[in-house]
Amino acid sequence: MKKKVLLIAALFTAGLSFAQDGLTSKKGVPILPEAGDWAIGFDASSLLNYGGNLLNGNTNNGLAPMGDINANTIYGKYFVDANKAYRGMLRLGFGTTNNDSLVADIAAQIADPSSTATVEDEVKTSSFNITVGGGMEYRRGKGRLQGVYGPVAMISLGTSGTENTYGNAISANNAVTRTTETKAGSTFGLAIGGFGGVEYFFAPKMSLGAEIGWTIALNTTGVGESTSEAWDGTAVVSTTIETGGSSAFGLDTRPNANITLNFHF
Repeated sequence: MKKKVLLIAALFTAGLSFAQDGLTSKKGVPILPEAGDWAIGFDASSLLNYGGNLLNGNTNNGLAPMGDINANTIYGKYFVDANKAYRGMLRLGFGTTNNDSLVADIAAQIADPSSTATVEDEVKTSSFNITVGGGMEYRRGKGRLQGVYGPVAMISLGTSGTENTYGNAISANNAVTRTTETKAGSTFGLAIGGFGGVEYFFAPKMSLGAEIGWTIALNTTGVGESTSEAWDGTAVVSTTIETGGSSAFGLDTRPNANITLNFHF
């Protein structure tokens, strides 16, 4: 916490170098957003943590995201006028991870107990996540410190699964039961509510902000599947079963992001 305070203080001090009267820089550039401006923003907690570590000489300078899902979300705004803007947010993420491991070759060991031959097992995990949201932003204040508030809504979708590939075939000599594939149920989230917070312009068209949201949230996870294979005494049999789903509903205050860094154009 002390690290973040130190860096914020440094940014605040830097901001004082700009002319205060008329809220323009020494070159006449307006500090606050105007009608027709666009803005982008992202969670800045990890950046401040990194900068704070640099200020105190700490070698543990991590850049891992902090906060909730919004640490992976990009924000955008379009200003209708100086005190009103349309807001949009987007998170689009997908990825695949492969983990390989070497295990003893059972067939080779049966043929030669002293064999050190190996085969490869592979675990492949994939996931997909998308969040889309929007709302209106209203602001109050005539100085560098602006109050912001307004309604907001978000929809999120996600899927994930795992595939297992084995180097040793199932047989009478390897009569095991093992999972070959799992598919998590698709997730769906809906949040509707409002937000409020503050935004401080430490330089022309550049600001730090913090917000709290109050939302009605619904999250559901559909039924998934798990497939396994086993030796039944004469052959390999494959079995697929359904896994349970879940749902949750809540009404609560929650931090949309620890600290946001915003750029206006």
